[in-house]
Amino acid sequence: MQDVLKTLDSLRRPHLLIHAARIGAADYRRDAHLRRHFGYGALPRGAAALARLTEMEEELNQQRHSDRTRYSATRHVEILIAMLGEARILRSVSAA
Repeated sequence: MQDVLKTLDSLRRPHLLIHAARIGAADYRRDAHLRRHFGYGALPRGAAALARLTEMEEELNQQRHSDRTRYSATRHVEILIAMLGEARILRSVSAA
């Protein structure tokens, strides 16, 4: 779990993307947000969800750099919101 959180802490993305994600993360609701990205069925737990979101975000970041025709800034922000929300939940659980 700590490895996933360290990866998130070392993430370097444009300020505008991170700023938008931080605003959105204030209203993060796990069930609604993760269903949008993972579909229906059982949602992955904590660190597994964050690891999958990190993979999705990395793919979007690669698109941002190389394939701008397929890149969606909106989707990128949505994934970052979910990542920040999941990280907040993981940190609160590990602190308790």
